[in-house]
Amino acid sequence: MGTKTIENIEGQFEMFQILNENGEIVNKEAMPELSDEQLQELMHRMVYTRILDQRSISLNRQGRLGFYAPTAGQEASQLGSQYALDKEDWILPGYRDVPQIIWHGLPLYKAFLFSRGHYVGNQADGLNVLSPQIIIGAQITQTAGVALGLKKKGKKNVAITYTGDGGASQGDFYEGMNFAGAYAAPAIFVVQNNRFAISVPVEKQSAAKTIAQKAVAAGIQGVQVDGMDVLAVYKAVTDARERAINGEGPTLIETMTYRYGPHTMAGDDPTRYRSEDLDSEWEKKDPIVRFRKYLESKDLWNEEKENEVVDKAKAEIKAAIKQADETPKQKVTDLISHMYEELPYNLREQYEQYSAKESK
Repeated sequence: MGTKTIENIEGQFEMFQILNENGEIVNKEAMPELSDEQLQELMHRMVYTRILDQRSISLNRQGRLGFYAPTAGQEASQLGSQYALDKEDWILPGYRDVPQIIWHGLPLYKAFLFSRGHYVGNQADGLNVLSPQIIIGAQITQTAGVALGLKKKGKKNVAITYTGDGGASQGDFYEGMNFAGAYAAPAIFVVQNNRFAISVPVEKQSAAKTIAQKAVAAGIQGVQVDGMDVLAVYKAVTDARERAINGEGPTLIETMTYRYGPHTMAGDDPTRYRSEDLDSEWEKKDPIVRFRKYLESKDLWNEEKENEVVDKAKAEIKAAIKQADETPKQKVTDLISHMYEELPYNLREQYEQYSAKESK
């Protein structure tokens, strides 16, 4: 009886898809209402972000960036979801989710400064974003709180957060979803299932067939989406947002995706835990290639348009890293003064010591 019940639950979470790997529409009824210009904008953002990822990896290797988590392969999941948001919605990202807050309005040079650990990289004045969370899953409980705050203020907005499959194994994941569900808070929890929590396969993290089905325990909506299909991701988040602002509570969205690079640039070697066959399988599902085929079939995209985006991205990245380089260096006194409104006695002493050194 118990096994049958589990199978019945798992059967409710078949992967939602609109575009197949060949860029063909396989779910016409689910097509979102996007203009030709909006479709082109989505492609623009995906291509731009792929170039940003390539250049960020190079900059990291040159020692010009600090911590960096590659994003190639996850563009549809990241950007399709962000594109479905309103400017007043809140984004609580994980550390791989810098592209979403860039497209939400964070200046590119500040994203580079965040990578370097500079406090200016955490200053997002006028933007409804939090700094990328380094602690795995901690943003889930924060999102429940932000979403409840939006509800109490009567705002017709949502709080969206992102984690990976590893984050879905954390206690914060369950606690945040349960709290948001209990209060019908307008939250969207996106789990980007790229199959490996650093090096641990998702199959070894949970006996559940899907992460989406974990929504059942929290009494909220759950959906599994083809995370390499930007239209499916956009549609799933659009629907989740609509439910949330209408008082129908939060949604858990599992996007089935893949990161083509290492977990981070801090020494991870994915060849130690991923096979060439698996990499090859997912390379055939590349979200940019898939969407490009679709747009080309509609005469909305061509090589010239793509090259324009590539050139623009390279130029803007060059200017942004220059601006980051020209930002005044962070001082020890900055770190101390930004931590406390009123310094305790031991830090007052240290502040005075370093202030004297810095003034010389």
